[in-house]
Amino acid sequence: MPETTLKSTGRVSVRQLPRNIWAVGFTSFFMDISSEMVLNILSLFLSNVLGVQTSIIGLIDGVAEATASILKLFSGWFSDKLGGRKWLAVAGYGISALFKPFFYFASTWGMVAGVRWADRVGKGIRTAPRDALVADSASSEMRGLAFGFHRAMDTAGALIGILIAGLVVWLTQKNALNLARSTFQTIVLVSLVPALLAVLTLIFGAKDVAVSGQRAAPKFSLRSLGKPFNIFLVIVSIFTLGNSADAFLVLRAQNLGVTVLGVLVILAVFNLIYTLVSTPAGRLSDRIGRRRLIIGGWLVYSVIYFGFALARSSWQIWVLYAAYGLYYGLAYGSANALVADLVPENMRGTAYGTYNAVIGLLAFPSSFIAGILWQGIGGWNGLGPSAPFFFGGGLALIATLLMVFWMPGAVTRTQA
Repeated sequence: MPETTLKSTGRVSVRQLPRNIWAVGFTSFFMDISSEMVLNILSLFLSNVLGVQTSIIGLIDGVAEATASILKLFSGWFSDKLGGRKWLAVAGYGISALFKPFFYFASTWGMVAGVRWADRVGKGIRTAPRDALVADSASSEMRGLAFGFHRAMDTAGALIGILIAGLVVWLTQKNALNLARSTFQTIVLVSLVPALLAVLTLIFGAKDVAVSGQRAAPKFSLRSLGKPFNIFLVIVSIFTLGNSADAFLVLRAQNLGVTVLGVLVILAVFNLIYTLVSTPAGRLSDRIGRRRLIIGGWLVYSVIYFGFALARSSWQIWVLYAAYGLYYGLAYGSANALVADLVPENMRGTAYGTYNAVIGLLAFPSSFIAGILWQGIGGWNGLGPSAPFFFGGGLALIATLLMVFWMPGAVTRTQA
């Protein structure tokens, strides 16, 4: 039988969330354990074992993320057209799980790129239908809690994946400077178990939501998504243009003397705080409104980025990275929930696909701009390591002001 949406009658606890939310949460939990184990050290494998130049590493990641972004757009629309989310999401998770073992046999950067791109194809196919399934499964009164819980499970998986990878590295090569092929292969083998669990959890745990009445066929256009959504998309685009890859945060940490081991510990702390904040922040957005949480999160982000620009010692990086987890916990799940508030039910897949595609496609120029601001291009030497963070913090402030004064405040009762 299809899953039905649970209606809220007051304060909702995590235990009251519908079965689909738990199933999708554990699916993301297991897949993130698997993905974070491998992807966090993939660049080290390319560099240390295969001797690949950083420009090629950047190309692999750039094409992979662009591929995922484009597919998110079409998979979201297609899930609306089908009137179902689950099996499209299952297909996406299945593709990622199916191709992951080929990392074990990779001996050239081309093979790594092929597997990496296949993994991102899976992510591109699953993300929008999965988010739409979460939105379909929770009433508006609990939607923030549902997305906050999902983000918490996703990030908890990332934390555990990082810790497992660190344990394997410690057991196999102790404090060696470079990653060994055998260590990477061991991590790939271990990662296959949670990847399989992710697929099985979604297959047997989730159900498509029953549609009340006839769901109209979606039109693939921005106009059909409505003015409020398009305004939000413009504002998010401005914010995202200054939100460069987190690799620049890591580089800034190293620039101020944080060791490689220190960076791994910082990432673990970041994910821990993100996990702890996401669920209560999602519940809070159900009570006071998504827009207020997003505004608060973006203000925190701007302070953090200005802090990275002005930091002069490594201890400041530790504090700033911990606060970075607070930003993610406040704003990320709330923004996902707001997307569902702004569009009709039959357009949610298209909306999530569009939203994720825009963010993903803008991630490439945002990082490119950050790199130019830091180190320059051609004969220009750039403005130094502080410049990209001043740029990102400034755009975050502009986006925050637009959320306050331009974003409609009464489109839904959860936006206030």
